[in-house]
Amino acid sequence: MNEERIRSLVRETIARHLGASAAFPPEPPNPDPPLQPVSFLTHDSHYRYTVPKSGDACVIEPGVRCTHCGYCESHGH
Repeated sequence: MNEERIRSLVRETIARHLGASAAFPPEPPNPDPPLQPVSFLTHDSHYRYTVPKSGDACVIEPGVRCTHCGYCESHGH
């Protein structure tokens, strides 16, 4: 970013703050594409593994009856 680009950004910000619709001198088009936020459709913490069931006993705590909570199939959250 060069000094002229910084000056044009400052002018544009001042004009926007004062309610003007355009910057003082017209500025050249920005060659950089606008930044886009990154969005994730899924997260690794939501992945569920295929765990063979051991009857009615819990895989995590064998002395307890399985309630099908899914804790043994995930990372625990």
